[in-house]
Amino acid sequence: MEAPFLIAKLITFALSLAVAYLAYHGYRRNDRKPMLYVAAGFVFIGAGAICEGLLYLVLGTSIVSAGLIQAAIVSSGMILILLSLTK
Repeated sequence: MEAPFLIAKLITFALSLAVAYLAYHGYRRNDRKPMLYVAAGFVFIGAGAICEGLLYLVLGTSIVSAGLIQAAIVSSGMILILLSLTK
């Protein structure tokens, strides 16, 4: 039962890191600071994708606490992406 959950989280993490890499590459190529915010935002979103499961399964926190921390991390990533769109 935990294997599909883990696989889905790892796929989300890998995809977010791929987008972050491409955004960082765009930043380096064009020297556009908003792309750096996009890259950092997707790193936070990827970290949020896996932290809930890790906090719940490895550290034994409650699912509510793990979900709250995950939401805060993903929200931070979304704020960074939003900042990139306003610059």
